Amino acid sequence: MADEQFSLFSAGGDPGTDPSSVNFDAIPTDGAVPIVPGIYPDLATLGTHCRSCQRCSLATTRTNVVVSRGSPTAPVLIIGEGPGQQEDEQGLPFVGKSGQLLEKILESVRFDTEKDVYVCNIVKCRPPANRVPTTVEVNACKGYLLEQIRLVDPKIILLTGATALKSLLGVKQGISKVRGQWMEWEGRLCMPIFHPAYLLRNQSRDKGSPKWLMWQDIQAVKAKVEELSEG
Repeated sequence: MADEQFSLFSAGGDPGTDPSSVNFDAIPTDGAVPIVPGIYPDLATLGTHCRSCQRCSLATTRTNVVVSRGSPTAPVLIIGEGPGQQEDEQGLPFVGKSGQLLEKILESVRFDTEKDVYVCNIVKCRPPANRVPTTVEVNACKGYLLEQIRLVDPKIILLTGATALKSLLGVKQGISKVRGQWMEWEGRLCMPIFHPAYLLRNQSRDKGSPKWLMWQDIQAVKAKVEELSEG
């Protein structure tokens, strides 16, 4: 994993830049063109750019661009690291074994995965052999992620695993040390949680185990969503 602490807005473009001053049509083909806040009118337009994107070298090895799934008005936005093999083949995030477990976790607290969550990744193309994306790859894609967050406007962001946590919040601590903690970023509540792939490697359900801790975390998320909705 790269050691650099990521700065979300440095890669997404200066927040003060006028979108009309950017060469909009060049965004998918030139990584030097900034994806400034407010550049996309809607998620559909963003998705069109993503699916033709050549901003980094991952474009040369992908099968499909993996943009998102779920509701564009969801209260919970979930961010993963990047597509795996099955996601690359199907063009949707979290559809392999990790995705199946994520569905069960969400359903356990009665989150409707079609209405209550929007799922995306730090990078939208699969890194070869499922390696951790490089800083260059993360930065090339980061503006898209920022715009997804802005357009969905979720109440809560869940960061699955260390790469998502570091890329969005710049937190370098291990996920085991900070999972389940509420953090604030840009006026939004964020919580780091275990990546489902990690849970698949740790099957114990005993008290204090990763799966047991995940159960505590997702219950806290559900309670917070209900609290914010009532407010």
